[in-house]
Amino acid sequence: MQKVTFKIRRFDGEKSWVQEYQFPYQPGKTILWALSYIKESIDPTLTFTASCRHAVCGACAVRVNGQAVLACETLLDKMLDRWETDTLLIEPLQNFKVIRDLVVDWETKVERLARVKPWLIPRDEFSKETGCRQTPEEFKKINKNSDCILCGCCASECNKLSNNDSDFLEPFIFSKAQKFIADSRDKDPLSRISTAINNGAWKCMHCQECVTKCPKGLSPADDISFIRQFAIANGIRNNPGTRHAKSFLDDIQKTGRLNEALMFIKTEGLLGSLGSIPVALRLVRKGKLRLKHVLAKPIKEIEQVRTIIKVITKDKK
Repeated sequence: MQKVTFKIRRFDGEKSWVQEYQFPYQPGKTILWALSYIKESIDPTLTFTASCRHAVCGACAVRVNGQAVLACETLLDKMLDRWETDTLLIEPLQNFKVIRDLVVDWETKVERLARVKPWLIPRDEFSKETGCRQTPEEFKKINKNSDCILCGCCASECNKLSNNDSDFLEPFIFSKAQKFIADSRDKDPLSRISTAINNGAWKCMHCQECVTKCPKGLSPADDISFIRQFAIANGIRNNPGTRHAKSFLDDIQKTGRLNEALMFIKTEGLLGSLGSIPVALRLVRKGKLRLKHVLAKPIKEIEQVRTIIKVITKDKK
């Protein structure tokens, strides 16, 4: 391979276009090296952000062939081998407002992050003199999420944000919330729980994109699950998400199959379900919603199902 081609999506504040750049192939180089080479040797108008070059600051996140990565740690060879090509498409992060070329606006994201109060609110027994001590076991509960570098990769690939970001916070925000909810030194976890629940914690699509794209190996999806469980354990249950989960579990325990017709009513309430009657009728006509399951008998293996649920429930405790 003599040359590599980058197709870079550019933006000047008014119009967007894709511009091609060719540069000499060099083994062992990163995506960031390639972008820097283009800027320094071919086109100084190309704009992107980068700082530490060691996967610490998170500033260099971009999309390569539709996947969010840190440009400074992503090897060019790896991407070329994965896609079996000498041409890569480089774009700014998705689900962000683009300022110029590969530079995205973080101001709105930081404002949304502030909703969950991502700082310690120390319990009253702590002071400047005595500090805020905790056991090693308590520290382990929050240590991992301290690795979040706010690179935005999880938010870029989140399918729920792509579909509708008006009722769902970015995955990294839920991870920040989890860190302080689980912190034994903090005195106000419930306010963060309420904020998380009211801002989409039950609307995660479980696509796992936030997990597979995190360069630090974090799991925002698990943090969202933690928030849901913490909310239920602390009595925050009067919401569609909790009702849906309870209805789901009740159906499986009772018959081993979902009672989809009644589950929707239990989730949204009778009045809330009225607006969805046309959709329900179309599902019935297409065979996607079977009314015979409303009064369905338990499956033959129902006792095995109940045993599995019992074991899982016991392990969670």
